[in-house]
Amino acid sequence: MQPQYSTQNLSTNSPLTSPTLFYQWKNYRCAYDFHNPTTATEDSIPLLLIHPIGVGLSRVFWQRFCDSWCKTGNNNPIYNPDLLGCGDCEMPAVACYPDDWAAQLQFFLETVVKKPAIVIVQGALLCVALELAKLQQENGSNLIHSLVLAGPPAWAVMNKHSTDRQQRIVWNLLDSPFGNAFYRYARRGKFLQSFSAKQLFGDAANVDSEWLDALQAGAANPDSRHAVYSFLAGFWRQDYSSTIQKFANPALVILGEKASSISQSGKEEKPEERLAQYLANFPNAEGLLMPGRNVLPYESTAEFVSAVAEFVNKSNKN
Repeated sequence: MQPQYSTQNLSTNSPLTSPTLFYQWKNYRCAYDFHNPTTATEDSIPLLLIHPIGVGLSRVFWQRFCDSWCKTGNNNPIYNPDLLGCGDCEMPAVACYPDDWAAQLQFFLETVVKKPAIVIVQGALLCVALELAKLQQENGSNLIHSLVLAGPPAWAVMNKHSTDRQQRIVWNLLDSPFGNAFYRYARRGKFLQSFSAKQLFGDAANVDSEWLDALQAGAANPDSRHAVYSFLAGFWRQDYSSTIQKFANPALVILGEKASSISQSGKEEKPEERLAQYLANFPNAEGLLMPGRNVLPYESTAEFVSAVAEFVNKSNKN
């Protein structure tokens, strides 16, 4: 598939000049950007990034990581797509489930990347990476080389299924005038700053204007609310423990030293305990803690890039 090009850049503050690229999936126009370091070779394993879902979030979340990755001499190309309903993708008024986004990424791997990639996934969007892994198994394909988890959810969240009825009740509540009013409130700068400081960052001083401006810009289109509603409705809350236990490829689990959980079921879990649970359930995993809380690729970019680079370099040698 030949991508379409746009001159719109991901961030006007970014030293990278990659244009926004587009492809068609299920008649939806979907966006991504591609960073190809000058040192990349045919043997370089590509990285596929999965951004978090939330008010104003999109592939822009990964911009600091992409900048730092290329600046520090790493030779792996980066594919950084928007998920449907986010960023520069179309924003249909539909409920998106993790398997919907996984199907989008499966198509992206097959038609754009066209080779096995190291999948790096932020937070609770781990569910999408795991649905993608299930698709790979069902299709007999092998397009996930390995997996990097950035700040995954509390282990109790990943092995507990909420009922379809519970999910639909929340969705119907959000997809209403009440939900629309909530979204308008949630995209205000003051709310975004407070939520980020209390739930996402280890140090409130790191909640900078770049972060807040990007969130407000991303939430400016009210149609972006449907992807957020899909996440808040909990369509992703399923028992993924068996999928994790069947994932035999290498995995790297990175948690912040101040990692926390919004979910009540994970409130009491310490970062060390969470890491131990993931390492005990992934058959072929390693892990570490680093400074920061729940958005390590943004808050602790240098440390995160260094950890991923070490893992990728080992993968390149295998």
